Amino acid sequence: MLYEEARVYLDHVSKYGSVLGLDSIKSLLGELGNPQKDLKFIHIAGTNGKGSILAGLSGILQQAGYRTGRYCSPTVMGYMERFQVDGQWMAEDELAPFVSQVKEAAEKVEEKTDLTVTVFEIETAIEFLYFREKQCDYVVLEAGMGGLLDATNVIDTTVLSIFASISMDHIGVLGNTLEEIAENKAGIIKPSCLAVVTSPQQMSVTDILRKKAGECGCRFVVSHPEKAVISEETMDGQMFSYGEYKDIRLRLAGRYQIDNAATVLEAVDALRRSGVPIPEEAVRKGFVKVTWPGRFQVLEKEPTVIADGAHNRDAARRLAENVRTYLTDRKIVGVMGVFKDKEYEQIAEIMAPYLSKVYTIDLPNGERNLGKERLCEVLKAKNVQSEPAENIADALEKAKAECGKEDVVLVFGSLSYLGEVIRLERETNVFERKRKRGHYGRS
Repeated sequence: MLYEEARVYLDHVSKYGSVLGLDSIKSLLGELGNPQKDLKFIHIAGTNGKGSILAGLSGILQQAGYRTGRYCSPTVMGYMERFQVDGQWMAEDELAPFVSQVKEAAEKVEEKTDLTVTVFEIETAIEFLYFREKQCDYVVLEAGMGGLLDATNVIDTTVLSIFASISMDHIGVLGNTLEEIAENKAGIIKPSCLAVVTSPQQMSVTDILRKKAGECGCRFVVSHPEKAVISEETMDGQMFSYGEYKDIRLRLAGRYQIDNAATVLEAVDALRRSGVPIPEEAVRKGFVKVTWPGRFQVLEKEPTVIADGAHNRDAARRLAENVRTYLTDRKIVGVMGVFKDKEYEQIAEIMAPYLSKVYTIDLPNGERNLGKERLCEVLKAKNVQSEPAENIADALEKAKAECGKEDVVLVFGSLSYLGEVIRLERETNVFERKRKRGHYGRS
């Protein structure tokens, strides 16, 4: 099997969607010899902030000398981004042998049982095999949907369970109330955990997580970002102090990234208390090196182009906070695409006061795509001038044409299309630099 064949197979399986439950993944991993049992996991669940916490903690562990696997989904820049060791993506020629092995196991499961193996379960099995082969000391693992019945929750060697901010997420699937959703996500807490670390939550959510931690005999730690002292704050990053950690430089912008960083530091301290050596220098280097695409990411200046994956109401509130912090009194033209199963009405309402105009786009996933015309209607109902664009490139071109050098193009909504935005902007920036140096005619 070649890489192209592996991707064709995975794309084919993905058409069958996803199914919550652990029966299929347990059977699949049983056929593969249960590679997950040879690994130590740091498991992260939540609604917003999981990826930033994963990136920060992975980078710190790597700087401390631990071979660190990281598994995240959805990805922004490319398919192979989901399988990383020490920040390096799995090479394309490494994928096919794992896909072939897991495909054979999946066919055996389906022959022996009435179970169907989904693409996320296949990818999770590939991840476990890959990280075991690479002899990872720790795997920082982002839960997919929820926690309790998510395929990643098949693991039972978790050393830390971490919770990013929990808000209304996958309503009707994980639960119909915040408390039901929190109960579901709390399912990643295991008796093997050295500690449970959480970002600040609503009181009812904190109580649910604390109770589950107590039932499993785990220490329970809540971070306190309100105690962080920010000494420098720009769109290019910030500097802050938190407890014994002074003047930590973070390349990610946004006050909510301080929330995530505080949770990472509490996780580091929990590991230290459990006998895992992590020098302070590793913490500093880990934070200063961390990047996370599509999180208030500045792609271009004059005009400023920013990409942000604000795909639910909580993320939209945080984006609005960043707009108030960094973009006061600047004209903002939006580019927006969103899935129909997301809180698009609420996102539009939260962002409406800051936008002079929005160009809407269709997303690649036709089944979940809201539709650019429908999104236009929603925005117009919020008194935002809007217009559907032909595609992403067309939307960017039109948005920039509306802007002067001091204005802002804000690309937001579902993460699924931000990778294409980032690639287009990089190509534009490279072209412009070469043009100015005379590589493409007169400058």
